[in-house]
Amino acid sequence: MNDQELLNELAAIEGMEVMEMLEEATFDSVAPGICTNNGCDYTISVEPDCSDGWCEICQTNTVKSCLMLAGII
Repeated sequence: MNDQELLNELAAIEGMEVMEMLEEATFDSVAPGICTNNGCDYTISVEPDCSDGWCEICQTNTVKSCLMLAGII
């Protein structure tokens, strides 16, 4: 999946529109993050600048925050 598809999936999991999720994450100390491995939809709250967070499912450092996926950070 590309970054836009991951953003859309993460927003759907969070129950928000993409822009709403990005706005909330911009003004918070944590942001929603998602595993970037194909077929994995593991999500977790991460630091806004996270680009290599730990995925409990895949056992890899492949979790990115929504702000990183959107290219804001």
